[in-house]
Amino acid sequence: MTHIRNTSASAASDPTPSREPSAVPSTAAGESDDRSSRAAAEEMTVRPLRDRRYVVETDGGTYVVALDAGTCTCPDHAIRGSRCKHLRRVAMEVTAGTVPAPDERVGACAVCGAETVVPFDAVGARLCDRHAFEPGTVVRDRETGKRLVVAAVTTERADAYRTDEGRTVAEYPTNADYGAHEPVVEAVYVEAIRSDQSVGDGDRYGFPASRLTGRDD
Repeated sequence: MTHIRNTSASAASDPTPSREPSAVPSTAAGESDDRSSRAAAEEMTVRPLRDRRYVVETDGGTYVVALDAGTCTCPDHAIRGSRCKHLRRVAMEVTAGTVPAPDERVGACAVCGAETVVPFDAVGARLCDRHAFEPGTVVRDRETGKRLVVAAVTTERADAYRTDEGRTVAEYPTNADYGAHEPVVEAVYVEAIRSDQSVGDGDRYGFPASRLTGRDD
């Protein structure tokens, strides 16, 4: 996810519920519509902060928005108590996926380094959508060509996850070409799964994430 200067957010919807009464005078309704229009059309840059708030940069100034609390440091909100265009713009960009939601943050994929959205308090190694695996997915071992079924995707790094032998996954010679910082994927060999057992009952083996592929490459 790249935070770029956007000239318009008209393609995004505004998901934050209005704090204004449902029955409002036409003037107030017009002001609300005007703020939404300006929020979508005006040039603004929205950047997430580390405390779940956002910085909104505009030609008129730079303001801090707390989306969960519904507050902004701009005069329109601070003085008038209005749900300003900056609050609306942040809500639009969260909906569009341009910035993470307040309970999310931007992380990096342990395989390719691409930015990916993760839970705000997430720890350990993470994968982007391109390199992630879902439990139950049939994959192939790049080293042996054998097929396996994914049992679980951990957040433990290959140089920290220890097998029953007491060695880390990264210590095995066959894993030397894969990142020691990658999360370990637990998988069961297809040939070892009996018809009367589930994948979770089979013997699990740990692999660095990039050693397994669900594709033909």
